[in-house]
Amino acid sequence: MIAIFRALRATCVALLALTITLAQQPEPKHETIVVTGVYEPLAIDQVDRSVRVLPVKEQQLLSNTWVDFLRLDPSLDLQQRAPDGVQSDLSIRGGTFGQTLLLIDGQRVNDAQSGHHNMDIPLPMEAVSQIEVLRGSGSTLYGSDAIGGVVNIITKPPEATEFHLRTGFGNFGTNQQRGSLALVDGNLTEQLTFSRDFSTGFADDRDYRNLAFTSSTHLVSPLGASDATLSYMDHPFGANGFYGPFNSWENTKTWFASFRQALGKKTEASFSFRRHSDLFVLFRDHPEIYTNHHAVETYQAALRRNESLSDNVKLHYGVEGYHDAILSNNLGDHARGRAAGYASLDVHVLRRFSFSIGAREEVYRSISGEFSPSVSGGVWLSQHFKLRASASHAFRVPSYTDLYYHDPANIGNPNLLPERAWSYEGGLDWNAGKKVRGELVVFHRRETNGIDYVRSSLTDISRATNIQNLNFTGVEASVSFKPAAWQQLDLRYTGMHGARDSLPGIISQYAFNFPSNSAVAAWQVSLPWGIAARTRVGALQRLEQSTYALWDVYLAETRGRVHPFLQFTNLTNTTYQEIQGVPMPKRGVLGGVEIAVFTRNK
Repeated sequence: MIAIFRALRATCVALLALTITLAQQPEPKHETIVVTGVYEPLAIDQVDRSVRVLPVKEQQLLSNTWVDFLRLDPSLDLQQRAPDGVQSDLSIRGGTFGQTLLLIDGQRVNDAQSGHHNMDIPLPMEAVSQIEVLRGSGSTLYGSDAIGGVVNIITKPPEATEFHLRTGFGNFGTNQQRGSLALVDGNLTEQLTFSRDFSTGFADDRDYRNLAFTSSTHLVSPLGASDATLSYMDHPFGANGFYGPFNSWENTKTWFASFRQALGKKTEASFSFRRHSDLFVLFRDHPEIYTNHHAVETYQAALRRNESLSDNVKLHYGVEGYHDAILSNNLGDHARGRAAGYASLDVHVLRRFSFSIGAREEVYRSISGEFSPSVSGGVWLSQHFKLRASASHAFRVPSYTDLYYHDPANIGNPNLLPERAWSYEGGLDWNAGKKVRGELVVFHRRETNGIDYVRSSLTDISRATNIQNLNFTGVEASVSFKPAAWQQLDLRYTGMHGARDSLPGIISQYAFNFPSNSAVAAWQVSLPWGIAARTRVGALQRLEQSTYALWDVYLAETRGRVHPFLQFTNLTNTTYQEIQGVPMPKRGVLGGVEIAVFTRNK
């Protein structure tokens, strides 16, 4: 497997060198606009942070769930306990799963009970337009939890009236049904989506069922654009071995509602509500022995405004408020609130230089305030090369599980302090026209009061503890090569090294489980006869663990109204675990058809 990493790194270097020979080619006419990591929509070439866009809408036939797209970036560590995003943990750049902030259209959806539920996103894949990933801290923009990075799941108004149905069947008793109804009438659009994923499981007590519904409404009025989202998800699953050697069972449900209103061109108001419930049974056949039931409600509101001080200088500022509360037979009943204010000054001179400085003050009722400044800048060395750098502060408030949880194997700590971190990065972006893009980034993060569960022996109780010093240094290299309009090749590599305070005889549960080497090679092609294909090979070496590689292949017919598809996962039948002690399924096969019942353009 070491040879795999060496080969991928050598290929990245060769293709990066190739960009120099292609630097004289014309600039691409199409610009990708991002909204994550910036205070207003901006062309990705103008962003001074490490932001990546993962398109979902145009590649739905070549994916099983929107979670599949996260596996295309080696800086994202997706630790799944089952396929299709069932009880997954997501980490960025070596951070823990609690240090990754999840957003839906810019609205926080992280779970105050436990970061294990952050990936309970109640959106069918058909409701998602694209996923934007900010690698590196984002607390100046988004507040708590954004230490490792931010994942923003974005929906967009439909462009045509259409009705799609999809069904698929595979091994492990898998069957899926999905649908999307989009209505476009002038300035009003409405999209209704649903999904149902069911499996009897590849092993005993590893069955699952995901059911999700979403309504997205978009209206343009003289006041400005209005967007409303309503979502629901029901998610029961067998949890054999998820939290120890027990045949457990769990059922999580999520309700999400958000509303955004533009007030002219300079001001926007937003509000969202999330309710998440978690029913956990330690022994599935004997729930009377040990059962936990938790319910968390979260409210947030924000008012944001921007001012143009000149053609190239903008001031962004705003205020935000949050409140969350939990009712739990294990954690007790608790509530907390916080308020924040922020301001940022951005300077952008097209194809010359850019600069941004910002700060955020977040105040808690029971925890002292957190001040999170950030600064970033970029300079174009030529028409095709941009040098950029940034420094920022981030923090994370302990979850209710960190503070109050207890069971026979784990115990929380009500005296935990918030995690804090300083992050630094420098990068070189190459844009060699339509065919080649490259990126080389070096990053470093210094954490204090990192939260982890530690124990002195395998038979001891794991206790939530603040670890004073955790340091991570890494490099990211990527090349995207498009030799023709009908195919694209992506090669990406991330390597990390971590260091911490010397803790003799202490066993860490989360903080030092990061990938030290991770690489992804992805190829997408449009073949004759309307056949589209995508393949991904990913190799991962977790710290002090064996390396493994996974190979997935997706095929689909894209012409006409009937679109058959065929998907293979773990084609090499690799035996592996993303969460230690939780085996993952071997080779998976799923086939089906999507039908466009009708489509009518605007």
